[in-house]
Amino acid sequence: MNILGISAFYHDRAACLVRDGRITAAAQEERFTRKKHDFSFPKNAIRYCLEEAGIEVADLDFIAFYDKPFTKFQRILETYLAYAPAGFASFIKAIPLWIKQKIWMKDHIRKELGYDGTIIFSEHHESHAASAFFPSPYREAAFLTVDGVGEWATASFGTGSGNTIQIDSEIHFPHSLGLLYSAFTYYTGFKVNSGEYKVMGLAPYGEPKYRDLILTELMDLKEDGSFKMNMKYFNYCAGLTMTNRRFHKLLGGPPRKPESKLRQRDMDLARSIQEVTEEVMLRMAGHVHRSTGQRHLCLAGGVALNCVGNGRILRESPFDNIWIQPAAGDAGGALGAALFVWYQYLGNERNADGTNDSQQGSYLGPHFDNAQIQQYLDGNGIPYEILEDSEIPGRIAGLIADEKVIGWFQGRMEFGPRALGGRSIIGDARSPGMQETMNLKIKFRESFRPFAPSVLAEKASDYFEFDGESPYMLLVARVKREICNPETWDQKTLFGIDKLHIVRSSIPAVTHIDYTARLQTVNSRDNPLYHRMIERFDESHQCPVIINTSFNVRGEPIVCKPEDAYLCFMRTNMDYLIMGNYLLEKKDQKPLERDIDWLKEFELD
Repeated sequence: MNILGISAFYHDRAACLVRDGRITAAAQEERFTRKKHDFSFPKNAIRYCLEEAGIEVADLDFIAFYDKPFTKFQRILETYLAYAPAGFASFIKAIPLWIKQKIWMKDHIRKELGYDGTIIFSEHHESHAASAFFPSPYREAAFLTVDGVGEWATASFGTGSGNTIQIDSEIHFPHSLGLLYSAFTYYTGFKVNSGEYKVMGLAPYGEPKYRDLILTELMDLKEDGSFKMNMKYFNYCAGLTMTNRRFHKLLGGPPRKPESKLRQRDMDLARSIQEVTEEVMLRMAGHVHRSTGQRHLCLAGGVALNCVGNGRILRESPFDNIWIQPAAGDAGGALGAALFVWYQYLGNERNADGTNDSQQGSYLGPHFDNAQIQQYLDGNGIPYEILEDSEIPGRIAGLIADEKVIGWFQGRMEFGPRALGGRSIIGDARSPGMQETMNLKIKFRESFRPFAPSVLAEKASDYFEFDGESPYMLLVARVKREICNPETWDQKTLFGIDKLHIVRSSIPAVTHIDYTARLQTVNSRDNPLYHRMIERFDESHQCPVIINTSFNVRGEPIVCKPEDAYLCFMRTNMDYLIMGNYLLEKKDQKPLERDIDWLKEFELD
């Protein structure tokens, strides 16, 4: 039985194919169109899923859509009416698209795909909950979903058992932790729906000077994690911005202009909203534990990408374990909707062994074999060296040790926002200058942004205060004191970005200024080649940790095809590119002709 899951017309569009309960394929539309956060109908992602499964549209038994458009449209209309006549400009901008396209989703799907079978619409947070629980390793677990807004819900919790999920309670729009965080993303000069992780990375540079002001003026937070927001400070219900003049007056000035110099004030704002978010997440988790009595917790929704908050839930909440959907945002809704149909709608049995999830490392995207890679390289006259399978781990480990920056293009593309050793840029975590080099010369992004480590799962506890697995790079842990430089612990004489250049540990390139790291533990089961390469690096250089960042530049999606990888390699200061068995060295390559189209479209976000 083939079930196609779809999310469309908001940020992070995606498609997923579930066959007989197994996740066969899943991918975001942006990877194919090369438009970051592409919100169009995911026709390319759908085409890929069908091709991966070797089927056509006529072979689909069900299509599952990740939310209910009519209910969402009702919320939008009621909100505009409640704030009328304010918000007229926003109303005029939004409603025509709804009337023309979004509300008629069933007809649109049939027209786009030529499909005349059954279409199931699950609720938005139901899709998130399904994406969190059904692929998890647990037979029973609580779930918590937190995001901006679905139809009406902005957060929900409940219990998953066997092949069913049950939502017990919700928080409703306009009260939203996700939208509160996005308001501060906007206010600190970053893009909503794409810059939230920048706020999280900026937070350790600041002090929580505005924390109490947020909790007294902007929101009323209860002990159980429920809250109400003071809507007189926000503009997102009816306006075209997130915050208003009252918000700006309360916090001491207008929003930072995008791309302008970061001030200490911006860092303090980031720290403040991050601490408030962590407090809300912890209180919610505590209440969910008391209400459900479950030992395990599953997380999804955009806020579940806040890996600092996730780390605190793991360490400080009463739950024994947590599992986070790697595509926790709306892209994962496509997966959740498909699994919801398979398990809950159709009643199929679910087997969970309590240890291994069914996400398959989230390596669910396109794969390109050596023949396809060679065809591209030869067809474009690109010079390369061919390595034997056995040569790859040692050769790449040696290049990393020589402080070379390498594009790593192997196996299936990752589903979700994190590169996990399928489409990664890798380097030496021991190098003091590598973070700044990779930020400014490779990624073309802000120097304050931290990089994540990939560490052998079996040796993670030697370097981090962490006992378990974090295969999806969604948990933050402290770097062990034994490998930290004690002379750097007292930083009271340094402020803001000045803290960046301190060598804090034996792996300084992945040690953030608060001595934490967003780690990915790598096991031989999910990614044997990547694991073997890091293992060889450890054998030769006594360090089981490397830098792993996504294979893209700022403003572009993670690469998908060999062509994407080569162009990204050539447009940056990367030293080498390994695609399959083909190793490319930068000095051997002919420079690209002036890339006018790319320069024109390059988007600083």
